Amino acid sequence: MKFPLRFGAGFLLGWMALACLCHNSVVGGRLPPQTLRLWPGKAPGDPEAMPAERDTTKPTYALIAGKRVIRTGYVSEPTLTLYRPKKSKDTGTSVLVCPGGGYHILALDLEGTEVCDWLNSIGVTAGLLKYRVPRRDGQEKHGPPLQDAQRAMGLLREKARSLGFQPDRIGVLGFSAGGHLAAALSTRGSERTYARIDAADTFDCRPNFTVLVYPGYLTSKEHNDRVSSDLLISSDTPPTFLVMSQDDPVRVENVLGYATALQQAKVPFELHLYPTGGHGYGLRRTAEPVTTWPDRVTDWMRANGWLKRSSGSKP
Repeated sequence: MKFPLRFGAGFLLGWMALACLCHNSVVGGRLPPQTLRLWPGKAPGDPEAMPAERDTTKPTYALIAGKRVIRTGYVSEPTLTLYRPKKSKDTGTSVLVCPGGGYHILALDLEGTEVCDWLNSIGVTAGLLKYRVPRRDGQEKHGPPLQDAQRAMGLLREKARSLGFQPDRIGVLGFSAGGHLAAALSTRGSERTYARIDAADTFDCRPNFTVLVYPGYLTSKEHNDRVSSDLLISSDTPPTFLVMSQDDPVRVENVLGYATALQQAKVPFELHLYPTGGHGYGLRRTAEPVTTWPDRVTDWMRANGWLKRSSGSKP
C-alpha cells in the first residue's frame, strides 16, 4: 500500500533553509566571510555609550566611478572580518585592510570589501578591519584605531596556522586616514598601546609589508613636510609600497616625505606617482592611470615572493 507524502510548512521551510545554508557554505570555491570581535568586552578606554553604528552616506554625496560609497559611522564595536580565497589559489599570504575616512567614518565598501575581493582574486586572505570612529575626545586621532589594528594583527598571527596562512607573511594595506593607520602600525614597533588581554597580544603586531594608497597625515606641512612625529621610521620598518597622484588635495608631499625617510633608513620601498587622479578612488577603475595601482601592487608582491604559494598553506 502506498501512502501519500505530506509535509508541513515548517518542515519545508526548514529543509529549504538547510539547502540554502549548504549552498552558501562555499561560494565560488571560497569560504564565507568570518567576522571576529576584536575585544572580549568593551574596547579599552572607550566611552560607555556611543550613537548606534550606521551608514552616514547622504543622497547628495558624489558617486565614485558611478557608484555610491558606504560611509560607516559611529563604530564602537570594532571587528575583523576574514575573506578567504579559493583553496586552489591560496598563497598563504594575508593582508589587513584599513579603510579610510578621515578618522570620522569608514569607506567600508570602496576601501574595504571591494579590496578584499581583489586580494582574494590574487590568492591572498584579506582581513577587513572595522576600527573605531569617529575620533574620541581627549585622545589622539588614531589612538583607538591603532589599538584596534594592533589587536587585529595579533589575532591574525594567532590564528594563521589554523586558518592556513603564514604568520610571517601578513601585510597591511591602508587608504587615506587608513594609510596613516597602516603606517603607524608599521612604524610604532611591536609594543602595544594597551594592556595585554590574552595570548593574541603576545604576538608581534608589526606587519611584514605595507601598502599605502593616497595616505594622509604622514608628514607635517608646518614642519617643512617632515614625517609626522607619531610615525617612527627605522630600519625595522617593513618594505613599503606607496601610490598617489600629484593633484591629490591631501598633498603628494605625504608620500614624498615618507619615501625620503624610508630611503634614509634603508627600507626597501616602491613609489608610484601619477599626475592626475585626485583622492578617494579606491580600486574602482576609471580612465585615470592611477586606478591601475592594483596591478602595480600585484607586480610588487609577486616580485617579493608574497604571491608564491607557501609550503605551509593548506591544499
